[in-house]
Amino acid sequence: MSSDPSNLNCWAISDGAAGNHRQVMALADALQLVPRVIDLRLRQPWDALAPHLQLAARSGMQDRNHLPIAAPWPDIALGCGRRSALLTRCLRAWSRHRCFSVQILDPRIAPAHFDVVVAPRHDRLHGDNVIETLGALNPVDDAWLEQGRKRFPAFSALPARRTAVLIGASSASVTLDDGWFAALLETLAGEHVQTGGSFLVSTSRRTPAARSAQLRQQFARWPGIFWGGPEDGENPYAGILGWADRIIVSPDSVNMVSEACATGKPVHAFTVATLRGKLAAFHEALRAAGHLLPLPADTTATHAPLRELPAVAARIRAIWHAKKPDRTRT
Repeated sequence: MSSDPSNLNCWAISDGAAGNHRQVMALADALQLVPRVIDLRLRQPWDALAPHLQLAARSGMQDRNHLPIAAPWPDIALGCGRRSALLTRCLRAWSRHRCFSVQILDPRIAPAHFDVVVAPRHDRLHGDNVIETLGALNPVDDAWLEQGRKRFPAFSALPARRTAVLIGASSASVTLDDGWFAALLETLAGEHVQTGGSFLVSTSRRTPAARSAQLRQQFARWPGIFWGGPEDGENPYAGILGWADRIIVSPDSVNMVSEACATGKPVHAFTVATLRGKLAAFHEALRAAGHLLPLPADTTATHAPLRELPAVAARIRAIWHAKKPDRTRT
């Protein structure tokens, strides 16, 4: 960005969804920006029609923290998700293109409405201003993993091999039903008989509470830890990834799978049925690149971690500097 990024006014915009918020904050950090965080809420009809309906859009927008969506407009706006794309799009017009707009994920409109669009390959977007990635942007690198290990040193005492088990929930592209969970537990039980070890289990905010309770009971027969939400204390996610020898992840979340692959450790996305649509293309690309392995996963296997954020940030800086004269015109 500029020689002193702290001088830039940045807005980091999402709809509050954990995955979208995580991506936009990871990008802001990589760009060395300290943003105003906007958890955007839209009223109807703007919510249903975002990002297409711009007419009187400000009247339909609210920051969840009740701060106004008003000038002075930011120097740079980072958005993630369809709803945020309405605001990043509008900011270009409201600021007379002085606001540099970066949209993460398919905005559902032409990329030309933004200065930069960062989208995974499976979104199939094309344009001179599109930066293509394989997975989701995330903060996972060696320093992040080391911080996780330091934050949760007790995990080092758990029996090796330590298997991280990351659980999401059903989506439009994959169903995590009774059969899926039964197959997962049967596989883990069989492996534990052969190799021992421990399980570091984390569910997500999307995991149904009843399912999380069932899993807690079932994993209690093995050494390890189980985190199902704030009732279990501080979220140990970084410690789980930091101390794991291998990672087994449910296939539903592009963010979660991408972060597992960013560790450089053996990763398996557990599936029992054929994936569909864009999610299937995402998993196939990861397998082809060597980031996803079949079970039983060899804990000695190594591959380059999936860490795309530094290259994405470098390209955004280059585009920013190339367009800077256009933004300063009166």
